[in-house]
Amino acid sequence: KVHDTVKVNLETGEIEETFHFESGNLAMITGGNNVGRVGIIAHRERHPGSFEIVHLRDSKGHSFATRLQNVFVIGNGKKPCITLPKGAGIKMTILEERALTVKDTRKASA
Repeated sequence: KVHDTVKVNLETGEIEETFHFESGNLAMITGGNNVGRVGIIAHRERHPGSFEIVHLRDSKGHSFATRLQNVFVIGNGKKPCITLPKGAGIKMTILEERALTVKDTRKASA
């Protein structure tokens, strides 16, 4: 179906798994202001003649929304089929990023 994801074995060329674009599945954002974020699909808003919006919720409980074409399904349920990037796709606030940077700087200088 459209917007579903297929996991293909590159050696044999066979389809190993399919991940359906539906509520409750894990997805990664590939474009827009939320690029790199990972969350569970909450629901999809259909707007005929305009962009469809997908609402997601990350593992910390923060909700965010993006256009449908920016969403890439990466797992069934809460389990990803890929290794997630550093930070597991969680967007930190500026204050949280700063605190982490200061902590790392202090570790490096000690």
